Amino acid sequence: MTTQSNQQSRQRLTYTLKSQPMKKSVLIFVAFVGIAGMSHLLLAQAKPYTESAANIPNRSHEMTELKSRHLFTLTMELPPTLELGDTPAGKRRVFTVSSGQFVGDRLRGEVLPQAGSDLLVVRQDGSSQQDVRLILRTDDGALILMTYRGVRHASEEVNARIAHGEQVPASDYYLRTAPFFETSSPTYAWLNNILSVAIGERQPDGVSYEVFEVL
Repeated sequence: MTTQSNQQSRQRLTYTLKSQPMKKSVLIFVAFVGIAGMSHLLLAQAKPYTESAANIPNRSHEMTELKSRHLFTLTMELPPTLELGDTPAGKRRVFTVSSGQFVGDRLRGEVLPQAGSDLLVVRQDGSSQQDVRLILRTDDGALILMTYRGVRHASEEVNARIAHGEQVPASDYYLRTAPFFETSSPTYAWLNNILSVAIGERQPDGVSYEVFEVL
């Protein structure tokens, strides 16, 4: 009984498709239009991103190029490191400053040892994060607070060479910082309103930086 019923159902379906070919074509056409419409909608939604990318060259030239001006060369002598060990923040190492100087076209002077330190932390990925505070005294007596954070990253082999006091080329590792300045001196008040970046190089007994003002 079931077999006979199934055969009758197939016969009715075949008859319907043969007798109503127009309805079958209409259904196929409607399905095709629906797919095409959805594709058009997706392309329309993606279009603003394409137009946005195409408009990038129309931005002001000042927004497409980073300009800088050399501010000064900073060198510091560092006493032996104070090893605090593994703290909740990471492996903490403290560098104090025994002496230093900075030389540039617009300012020059010395680094005072009384307030100079780097509360460095070694992160889980092996890179080091600087947290530095320095007091600069210009050759005409102005006091300037210089603070910066930065990152030093190198291979384990290069880090070991630096730790042993070896002179390692700066191209073998990444050492960059972002200094800020604070002063009450009218002569150097312009320092309060600039952003700067620095490229660093470790020395056997200290560190040196080329500091640039971002224009």
